[in-house]
Amino acid sequence: MTSKNITLLLLALLFWSACQPKTDKIGDLQEEMVNILNIQGIPQAQYELAPFGFSDLGAWHGYALPHIDSTSYYGGFSGPLTMKMWGQWLSKNLCQLELTDAENMTAIDLSKAQATQNYKPGKLEQNLDLENLNLKLSLIFVSERTALVQTLITNKSEKTQSLFVGWKGELFPKGITLSETENGLKIDFDRGDEFFLLHNDSDKSIQISPDKHSYQMFIKDKLDIASGEALKISLLHSYYFNQEEAVKETNMYANWLNQTDKLFADNKSRWNGYLKKALNSENPLLEKNENRKLAVKCVQTLLTNWRSAAGDLNHAGVFPSAAYQGFYGFWSWDSWKQAVALVRFNPELAKSNLRSMFQYQDEMGMVADCVYFDSKENNWRDTKAPLASWAVLEIYKATSDLEFVKEIYPKLVKYHNWWYQYRDNDKNGLCEYGSTDGSLIAAKWESGMDNAVRFDDSKMLKNNENGWSMNQESVDLNAYLQAEKEDLAELAKLIGRADQAKTYKQEATELKQRIAADFWDEATGFFYDREIVTGKLLTVQQGPEGWIPLYTGIATKEQAKRVVTVLMDSTKFATKVPFPTLVADHKKFNPLKGYWRGPVWLDQAYFGIKGLERYGYQKEADQLSQKLLHNTEGLLDDAPIRENYHPISGKGLNANHFSWSAAHYLMLLSDKHN
Repeated sequence: MTSKNITLLLLALLFWSACQPKTDKIGDLQEEMVNILNIQGIPQAQYELAPFGFSDLGAWHGYALPHIDSTSYYGGFSGPLTMKMWGQWLSKNLCQLELTDAENMTAIDLSKAQATQNYKPGKLEQNLDLENLNLKLSLIFVSERTALVQTLITNKSEKTQSLFVGWKGELFPKGITLSETENGLKIDFDRGDEFFLLHNDSDKSIQISPDKHSYQMFIKDKLDIASGEALKISLLHSYYFNQEEAVKETNMYANWLNQTDKLFADNKSRWNGYLKKALNSENPLLEKNENRKLAVKCVQTLLTNWRSAAGDLNHAGVFPSAAYQGFYGFWSWDSWKQAVALVRFNPELAKSNLRSMFQYQDEMGMVADCVYFDSKENNWRDTKAPLASWAVLEIYKATSDLEFVKEIYPKLVKYHNWWYQYRDNDKNGLCEYGSTDGSLIAAKWESGMDNAVRFDDSKMLKNNENGWSMNQESVDLNAYLQAEKEDLAELAKLIGRADQAKTYKQEATELKQRIAADFWDEATGFFYDREIVTGKLLTVQQGPEGWIPLYTGIATKEQAKRVVTVLMDSTKFATKVPFPTLVADHKKFNPLKGYWRGPVWLDQAYFGIKGLERYGYQKEADQLSQKLLHNTEGLLDDAPIRENYHPISGKGLNANHFSWSAAHYLMLLSDKHN
């Protein structure tokens, strides 16, 4: 081969290498991304939700790691926490390993071990190193109802060691009791048909206290471990809502216990798949390792809040946060937003987020605000802002799943039409937030911005027997509806409905012009809601509603320039953590006591960044993105992702492990740059 041919071959190889996706260069992320999120701690009360941080496969129970200083809890994992209509810990440490030296029948003190605790994506580990033994406890989920705890005991001594192996635990006091089963232990709940099992196929001796709140359980046979050898012992933790669910998994128990190596390999493959997809982006933000770790934390947060179909919920979805008692359900606009992030690494769960909400769409077209395991608790007093079509279109772009579009499209149309039938008081084509029961509080909830200043003086107007409106047309609502018309036009075109696509496109164009004209205030250079009867702009606050017309592309270039001036003002929105939900120089600005009167919500901040990028303000978008990443407390450390953040101090506020914050940070990190 000539030198010229060799040079050409080398150039071709270099070109081929450069064209390979980034995922080919990513190693074992489950091992690399260790302790990205600190979930150590022992629950101190049955209904307090700290600490918490790990669930998987849509299971309705989860675990934390004992704090490294909690030596008396070595040999087990914190919890479990069960999640139904509320969260409750069953125990501080339900299943704690006990080892007894069979030669002299003395207990081996695990609290004396040198311990390490690891939270790896999809897996908990505890390593205990003693003088003659090394113990490695690993916990993964093997189904949507069952977790596997494997204990690997390695003999470090020069002689065979004989051990009795068992477990102990104590329940929290309210509403739960222990009983013995053929293969282990059962925890019964005073209310409902649910139960929790600790089980394997070994022959065990079980002692339960008279009050049925504590136990000891030992494998009857003595276990011998030769010098340098290791012994595996596995236990299943299963949480079922009824006996039928248990029956479905019964035939799997033996396979799970006998094929643990395969289960751990499958877990690693699945989680490395999630993370490689989440990190497979050309976005320059992901070139920094700290941002890659944040992306992993986002995935962990979303998947810990994943709940499978159960009770009255026919499809899987994602809780806003399993670490907060008020968020044990699926919310509509949370679900739309979460789906846009989820489709990047778990497309089926993204689709299920949509299905979970549309399961309950009523005959008029309304989608409930939130839905629960017990459907009697579903909130039909209001819905939430219309972002579902955006989510469906993003799912299609990522998956090319035309059948999913065909399935959901009629529901989207029905929901879109519902707004104009039940939330347009004067039938002028501009909608208002409202409620089904005429209450102002539910109308405020419908906006998603519950106590925003712009609603302080709002009144309710009756539209018809099934709908009421606030007496103001909200600019963000109508901007979302305009964008939805654009999205519906694209979706209609995909499934061959050209006439509908044309109609939606025409409506979108007309509405775009109306919003740009009717909601704009030239004096202040910002968009506002307006009062229905008088058409007066409600300039009582500047907030996220004012930059949504940039996000949806409604603003003219001149209007966008004026809004950007306001957004980049450090006394208004370019705060330490940018995009507060109320302009920072407002007299009612109060992030610590005002849920939507100052805290930075990541969905609205994301819309602000995208609005800047849409109008060519990339430098400004990058500047504010860096603030969102670097000035939020604990975000780039191992602290949980918070519901919102203080715009001046950067302090994390309200719920921990919050899904849509994680979703929008992941979007920010992995979006394609313009």
